[in-house]
Amino acid sequence: MRDLDDTDRTIIRLLLENSRRPYSEIADHVDLSPPAVADRISRLEDLGVIEGFTLDLDSSMLREGVAVLVDLSVVPGRTEAVAEGLRGRERIEHLYVTADARVVVHATLGPDGVDGLLDGVDTDHLREIDVSLLSDASWTPRIGEAQLAVDCDECGNAVTSEGESAVIDDTQYHFCCGSCLANFEERFERLQEGT
Repeated sequence: MRDLDDTDRTIIRLLLENSRRPYSEIADHVDLSPPAVADRISRLEDLGVIEGFTLDLDSSMLREGVAVLVDLSVVPGRTEAVAEGLRGRERIEHLYVTADARVVVHATLGPDGVDGLLDGVDTDHLREIDVSLLSDASWTPRIGEAQLAVDCDECGNAVTSEGESAVIDDTQYHFCCGSCLANFEERFERLQEGT
């Protein structure tokens, strides 16, 4: 498996600036043809580095509610349950889980306030709730000199440049070595035969 190179990182930076940038324009920046850029972007999508092309919405241009940062101090061991109860909610723009048992969300409160935001979350697991009114917010993702960090779909070890990838039943999988690939394929075939 090939690692990220400077061209991949440049393509990602260009897409972070404008995810609708034409492949021909990206190709001019990285000295590749547009089809080669499309192949690299497809590879980055297959690897899960790029998960989708999104819209960067300027919430300040819309009147919908009050922008807040809600910091929930959670009983240790229940952090993921609280985070899962909040994931995907319409009014939550960003959700962070910290190593010190906190869930922090950037959200827009509606007329139902924090109570509406936390509706359905088991508040017995919360030790403290801190709400801060936001006057401004920005999000600027950076790639820096990041390297590819893919885990083996068989054993969970890191996949290095010597790793292998395979498409099995229309899904791309990544393996740290040929043995893991062989074990995965063998188990997959046994499961297919059993169904």
